[in-house]
Amino acid sequence: MSSDAVNNVVHAEVPDPRRWFALVVIAIAQLMVVLDASIVNIALPHASLPRVLGGLAIAPKNYQWAITAYTLTFGGFLLLGGRVGDYMGRKKAFLIGLAGFAGASLLGGFSVDQQMLFGARALQGVFGALLAPAALSLISITFTDSKERAKAFGVYGALSGVGAAIGLIAGGLLTQYLSWRWCLFVNTPMAILALSLAIPNVHESKVEGHPHYDVPGALSATLGMVSIVFGVSQASTYGWGSLSAWPYIAVGVALLFVFFQIESKVKSPLLPLRLLTERVRAGSYLSQIFVGLGLFGMFLFLTFYFQDVHQYSAVKAGLAYMPFSVGIILGAMVTSEILPKFGPRLIATVGSLMGALGLLLLSFLAPYSSYVTRVMPAMIVGSLGLGATFVAVASTALFNVRPEDAGAASAVLNTAQQIGGSFGTAIQNTIYVTSSTSFVIAALRPGLTRSAVAALKIAGAVHGYDLAFRFGALMTFLAAASFYLFVNIDRHHLGKHDEVAVSP
Repeated sequence: MSSDAVNNVVHAEVPDPRRWFALVVIAIAQLMVVLDASIVNIALPHASLPRVLGGLAIAPKNYQWAITAYTLTFGGFLLLGGRVGDYMGRKKAFLIGLAGFAGASLLGGFSVDQQMLFGARALQGVFGALLAPAALSLISITFTDSKERAKAFGVYGALSGVGAAIGLIAGGLLTQYLSWRWCLFVNTPMAILALSLAIPNVHESKVEGHPHYDVPGALSATLGMVSIVFGVSQASTYGWGSLSAWPYIAVGVALLFVFFQIESKVKSPLLPLRLLTERVRAGSYLSQIFVGLGLFGMFLFLTFYFQDVHQYSAVKAGLAYMPFSVGIILGAMVTSEILPKFGPRLIATVGSLMGALGLLLLSFLAPYSSYVTRVMPAMIVGSLGLGATFVAVASTALFNVRPEDAGAASAVLNTAQQIGGSFGTAIQNTIYVTSSTSFVIAALRPGLTRSAVAALKIAGAVHGYDLAFRFGALMTFLAAASFYLFVNIDRHHLGKHDEVAVSP
């Protein structure tokens, strides 16, 4: 490591006395960013009502953009956000990200039409992309002891997994008792609290040298992913044989190809390809993509199952996710204690297999299935496993990373989850729409009563949910296989990290 690559070096024998206060700050920010990917799900039907009823008259075909406008800009700009934090300063990036996220949330809460809401959600994603990689990098540089780092990653991993479920619970409560707008307003007090705690308790750290920001790389990556997701969403409406889908997908693939060409040639790439050539880190990122592909759609379709099939209220639907939230927390807490003993490979492999089993159990739901005997057991099994997986993946994503690449490596992990979630939700929605429509068409008979047709539509919807869950189970199984095959380190390697740059 060259002397001009870093500012000051903090060694493992000098722990930061304010490190646990810093973790509280980072935890608040991480929770805010992650739960925003799901908190709008339950509020969306209320935001879509006519204006005279307090909504924005959002057309059904545009529902998904309230979610994907956030996840796509968040995932698309994470790499640039990580690089900005490396050079500008991770604490400074963290603080700007918090302030910007709070402002974008206020803008969304005061939306007067759907375009303003989607724009605010996209702006949230941009500032979240500055905030999230800085948060993970700050954990890595603040906790130098391997056991303490495992506990810190346990908190981070738990919030990464449980944030989506907490968002659904909070969304239900806020929507029913206040307004759907409070699903956005709630971020402001959280950001103010985190800002007030971060200023005195978080140390600055950055890479010295002249910064080079890869804007063409950021634009090509983000536009490519948006184009693919839009193409997949068109397929769910018009079918895979329609010309409405494939041109967008082809353009998206071409833009991503351009992105990798740019990264291989620019002086300071947004995504240093060396991050992907290290076996352990590559396995962690690949596993995170597969988990995102499998998991995010579960929240969307279970919410429909609760509210449309079982007629749950917004609050009841949100609270129905409580076992999942508790399971994630318990899985992460236990894993943070046993990770130094058993190592990440065994834990993440078993955890991902449990997550796959939970999704597979959900794929056998029927319109009359009991929540207590069918849904809740699947949630518990899956969440305990995924809580363990998130901690193990977070602990290996920065394995042996160069100090100047810490922000980029952190960003890749978050990008993997968000982009996997965006693609997974779009693909599963396509599976749901096509399979449920085919089911209803195949079963329709002349002379059916109106109630029989309504029951048939519900059965078709549940059939579509089941197939979407099976896709999720397959993706989560692939996450287990990827981690086992690529992340070939044991517990003795976990504490071995390069020195990192920290400014007092």
